[in-house]
Amino acid sequence: MDAGRRQEKLLIVGSVAFDSVETPAGKVAMALGGSASYASIAASYWCRPLAVGVVGEDFRQRHFQPFVDHGVDVLGVQKVPGKTFHWRGRYHDDFKGRDTLETALNVFESFDPQIPDEYRQAKYVFLGNIDPGLQSKVLDQTDNAELVAMDTMNLWIDIARDGLLDVLRRVDLLFINDEEAIQLTGSSSIVGAAETVLRMGPRFLVIKRGEYGALLFGPDTRLFVPAVLLDRVVDPTGAGDSFAGGFMGHVAGAGSLDRNTLASALIDGAVIASFCVEAFSVDGICGVDESRFAERRVQLERMIRL
Repeated sequence: MDAGRRQEKLLIVGSVAFDSVETPAGKVAMALGGSASYASIAASYWCRPLAVGVVGEDFRQRHFQPFVDHGVDVLGVQKVPGKTFHWRGRYHDDFKGRDTLETALNVFESFDPQIPDEYRQAKYVFLGNIDPGLQSKVLDQTDNAELVAMDTMNLWIDIARDGLLDVLRRVDLLFINDEEAIQLTGSSSIVGAAETVLRMGPRFLVIKRGEYGALLFGPDTRLFVPAVLLDRVVDPTGAGDSFAGGFMGHVAGAGSLDRNTLASALIDGAVIASFCVEAFSVDGICGVDESRFAERRVQLERMIRL
């Protein structure tokens, strides 16, 4: 979290949404959510995020305030007639499972990402969890990317596999969880799935494993980071997007892909994600105190040092 490193731009394309969430710790209604929201605010501690998404007329200035407070450029967030994407869900008592109670795509259903001219030269790009066709369209509008990362989910593996495989051939890094990696590849093991994914196109693969941490695979590189141990979890929504945002923010700020940078990016991603799950919506990653962040980072480093 170095203010001197925050000038490098990171283009982030994804959803901006209202989430209504119930967990064993409580509930919240119509709170800011979406992959672009979590990732851009998380990344803002290391770089300058450029957010691209779409919202409806019900998205007021107060909803933009967390972006503004963190220096996120929202020129690329279109405001169009209609209502903002709304997701409503309930987590199980163990937080490991959840039920989707309502998905109202609203204006997101016709989302047509238009990358502002000011954004097209960004050297770092993160494609949030959206339709692979839209991810490809974004790549058609970028000119100067040195590192392109993408996220995906089981839905796109099921209904848009061919498009997903096309995008994989155009990106450098894939974020995916362990179950989705096995689903995508048909492998029976994490290592087997990783080897198969790397043959599909990306140079690097990050497999997110929730409370069990994350793994990174790349050329002659295998890295692991555990999750931060927490006394209390409030809401896991957005943890994966926050992790990816922190990881990509760190890489963009460092301007490097060497082993030490990747290892540090994994740690920073895990730490910012730990703040995310301690509150509803983006509240946990807003205004994170640098000393508290540093304490958790040291805690995590001690856990993995032999």
